Amino acid sequence: MKLKNYIAGNWIEGSGEGIKLLNAVNGELVAISDTEGINFEEALHYGRTVGYKNLSAMTFYDRGEMLKKIALYLLERKKKYYELSYKTGATHVDSWVDIEGGFGTFFTYSGLAKRMLPNTPFWVDGEIQKISANGTHLGTHILTPSEGVSVQINAYNFPVWGMMEKLSTSLLAGVPSVIKPATPGSYLTQAVFQDMIESGLLPEGALQLVAGEPGNILDYVQDGDSVLFTGSAYTGRKLKSLPSIAGNTVRFNMEADSLNASILGLDAKPGTPEFDLFIKEVRNEMTTKAGQKCTAIRRIIVPEHLVGDVQNALSKALDQTKIGNPLNRETRMGAIVGKKELEVLKGKINELKSETELIYDGQHELLDADFESGAFMSPKVFYNDQPFEKNISHEVEAFGPVSTLMPYKDAEEAAALAKRGKGSLVGSIVSHDEKFVAETSWKMASAHGRIFVLNRDNAKESTGHGSPLPTLMHGGPGRAGGGEEMGGLNGLHFFLQKTAIQGSPDILTAITKIYTQGADKKYSDKHPFQKYFEEVEIGDSLETAGRTVTEADIVNFSNVSWDHFYAHTDATSLTGTIFDQPVAHGYFILSAAAGLFVSGKKGPVIANYGLENASFFKPVYAGDTITVYLTAKEKINRGVKGRNIPSGVVKWLVEVVNQREEVVCVATILTLVAKQSPFLDLKFNTVRKLLNGLSENSEKKFGIMSPQMMVEHLEEVVRKGLEITDAKDFEQIPEEQTEKLQDWLYTNNKIRPGAQYPLLKEGETPVLRHKNLDMAKEALLNSLKEFQIYYRENPHAQHYHTKFGMLNKEMWELFQRKHFTHHFEQFGLI
Repeated sequence: MKLKNYIAGNWIEGSGEGIKLLNAVNGELVAISDTEGINFEEALHYGRTVGYKNLSAMTFYDRGEMLKKIALYLLERKKKYYELSYKTGATHVDSWVDIEGGFGTFFTYSGLAKRMLPNTPFWVDGEIQKISANGTHLGTHILTPSEGVSVQINAYNFPVWGMMEKLSTSLLAGVPSVIKPATPGSYLTQAVFQDMIESGLLPEGALQLVAGEPGNILDYVQDGDSVLFTGSAYTGRKLKSLPSIAGNTVRFNMEADSLNASILGLDAKPGTPEFDLFIKEVRNEMTTKAGQKCTAIRRIIVPEHLVGDVQNALSKALDQTKIGNPLNRETRMGAIVGKKELEVLKGKINELKSETELIYDGQHELLDADFESGAFMSPKVFYNDQPFEKNISHEVEAFGPVSTLMPYKDAEEAAALAKRGKGSLVGSIVSHDEKFVAETSWKMASAHGRIFVLNRDNAKESTGHGSPLPTLMHGGPGRAGGGEEMGGLNGLHFFLQKTAIQGSPDILTAITKIYTQGADKKYSDKHPFQKYFEEVEIGDSLETAGRTVTEADIVNFSNVSWDHFYAHTDATSLTGTIFDQPVAHGYFILSAAAGLFVSGKKGPVIANYGLENASFFKPVYAGDTITVYLTAKEKINRGVKGRNIPSGVVKWLVEVVNQREEVVCVATILTLVAKQSPFLDLKFNTVRKLLNGLSENSEKKFGIMSPQMMVEHLEEVVRKGLEITDAKDFEQIPEEQTEKLQDWLYTNNKIRPGAQYPLLKEGETPVLRHKNLDMAKEALLNSLKEFQIYYRENPHAQHYHTKFGMLNKEMWELFQRKHFTHHFEQFGLI
């Protein structure tokens, strides 16, 4: 079959003969890659226009939610990706790292977005800078999506993770992308990509796919575009020097060759946990993905007196690694991705033989495979006896299950050898000697993007030498390309334009949507803490009454807090200090401020969520009177999991002034504020008033119920919350499903029209019990009153629901609110 490309919103088949993509295990044809005839100029223009317009208009928060939904969608379809992954020569573990590791980057960045990024299309970076004497002219920075398209060229070793890792940051940043997977495994990339498109979760133009050779696509990049490349340093340098890239302001990120090293500490002798961990780590890094990893260990640096011990232990470990068909459960190492790549690897091995000794050449028998049909190679270990003179080990990367052993004398030499790789993605140190680790890591850090330290203390939870993590930077200097990917939110900066903004406090507040000190405040009769999250506006303010601080306040706070610092309690010890008399505690000032600005009445504010940037500027003495200005500074939308009330975080600027209007304290407090519920509040009078609008002639918007049938149905379900129902009389709901359903009660998701009432069989309608609609209404109101009284008198009662399982008072109330809303909307009552 020919792989289709996805260009300008259409699936397009190439017009040429294409390239045959063969099964790495048995040589059979898997697919044909063909990109001939694609209009690459049109593809980039489409991304810059349609894609950029749609994606950049979304907020960071919404893009984060999109990543999560895509990852969940793909996770449900992972079985077919594994079936394709095996054909690339990957074992089940290899495939798990590639496929589910790739989805994991989406989950991670979704979480970061929902916790740390704003619900706006731009991102304010850093604090306000005061650039004028009186604070009327200020400055800050904002980050916006770079107005262009990102061309992402990936390597063949991770067909899924390679794509997802780059997309996690570009999509979250709001930049459309054109994905160009390496040709050998492009059939796997294409399968995942196709499901992303078919999910319907991406805005039009956000993604395009060139499933094979890139043609002249880079001839059409221009100002504002970006190119991300993973592959050989030679190819990367060639691409970077193209006139279209070098001659325009095209951002270029490269992840290239990397002769990563692992150092065995001087203390890690045979018999120590560290020696065993080292052998295991080197073996894993040589054999995972058949050594086709940019982070694999290529240089094994060990104390000169332990060379023989390491050689023997590693040889035994490699001998025990079973190689062959990934579908065989015993297989621990699969094939090289293709015959062509295997021939390149053999050439690199011959280069290493020219200067170093081959001391281990695995003679493995393949499981359910053969060397002739598949692209298999056994592990190989070389020995460089003079690593400071023989440079081939530090220059040639054999991209497969190949590594070189070399000796060192001390920490100085170990670090020096690690740096001879001229820039690596990762270097590791296996040692329990903190002094050795510290000295070595400091000295080798300048040539490495990441340093991984392994010992008995972190081994159980370690993610391993070769595992890049979304929250940490992936990249390296020098030979490794000098690029950076992921690294948490830092990974987004490559795709964002940073712009300095200058203006008055009111202007900065208007632009950034974050309150800037000095801007106008908005006062109203309604206390800010009585507003729901949606109702709070930036600048909403409260000026409190004053409170005069007394000596008793200071003494009492000292006793309550046990803070008897001399400045608060000993007037005789103040000579030579900045205080004239015992001073009020800073935390007392904050506590007193909270006492002034909080609203004691129950409202949407759920809890104190945190405190940021608290500063104290002037002392407060007994006799001083403090007043507080509370201002809504920033709103952060928040994803809620589990049984929590849908809410957002509001940051409030707290300014405490004394009787002379001098600022004595400034802080930012964070509160968790409930969002407005879309569901009916079941107050008796409210329900009765709405029912007055229902008649026998009321038209339904969906469903089959008549008005009286609907009212009687509500009455029956309300009474179910009071009855003792035996769960054994109903089909058991799996515990995991029950938990998810009960969690759903806490969301603002509505009941879908057409949902089946579990106590009725399909096609069955309830028999009317009351003579007319008015009597049915009266019965419903009585049952509602009875329901409310019952749970007031029995707040810990639990009753069984046939769909949701055992529910407590809170869950029953949440369900009833959703249920009443659903049926009242059915007849247009609300």
